[in-house]
Amino acid sequence: MEAKEAVYPGSSIADLTAIDAAVKAMELQIQSIKDTVREESLALPKAKKLIEASLKQQKKLQEMAIHVPSHLTVKTMALQSDSNDHLQPDPSKDNNMSSLGSLKIDEEPAVLAKEKKGRGPPPLWYISGDELASLSSYMRGRLTLEKVNAAVTDMAAYAESTAQLISAPKKKLPESVWERALELRDIAMTEGVKGKHFFLESDIKGPSLKLDNTGKAILTVLRHLGRISEIRVGHNRVIILSKPQ
Repeated sequence: MEAKEAVYPGSSIADLTAIDAAVKAMELQIQSIKDTVREESLALPKAKKLIEASLKQQKKLQEMAIHVPSHLTVKTMALQSDSNDHLQPDPSKDNNMSSLGSLKIDEEPAVLAKEKKGRGPPPLWYISGDELASLSSYMRGRLTLEKVNAAVTDMAAYAESTAQLISAPKKKLPESVWERALELRDIAMTEGVKGKHFFLESDIKGPSLKLDNTGKAILTVLRHLGRISEIRVGHNRVIILSKPQ
């Protein structure tokens, strides 16, 4: 009997690996959103206590105003108004000396916002038909605008997965992934990479961009058009997403 042909092509394994990586990245992102909501929820009771303390202070001032001469009442009420203004600062005023109440309300959310802001999602700098047409026929080959821009989408997904691994705390990562996360964090602090979106050449596994002849041609085109740049860090070839000039 003739040997049966393989039911699943070899390329399907790479496709499944890419899908698995994308799913893991989405799971990390969802968990990060949950953490943000939980942390901001914990900050609400502190703001509520401060508002309650302010209302108590306002009530005391009102009681005091009853027992003072009329010519002093106006001054007392002015102080009360100033105290309330501290809790609701005028956005048109640029005053560096904010009140204690204002600091207590805004301090923790501001810190959380700074920690969670990060660099934002990876950009999608697609190329135009004119840009592709401006290349020499030798460089362009048989590439189409569709293929090149599909690769741009893939690269943004790779960069997003990298960013998720870098920002994820150890307790949320499998032991097998932790060493890779540490390596990516070291790369992220390297001169030329710091503050930028990037991924490793070894991350290129499709579905649209692969390390075959077509994929290498696409990388050459994107490098020439200023969408990516490359540097080597240790044994890794790092691909950095670049803003087109």
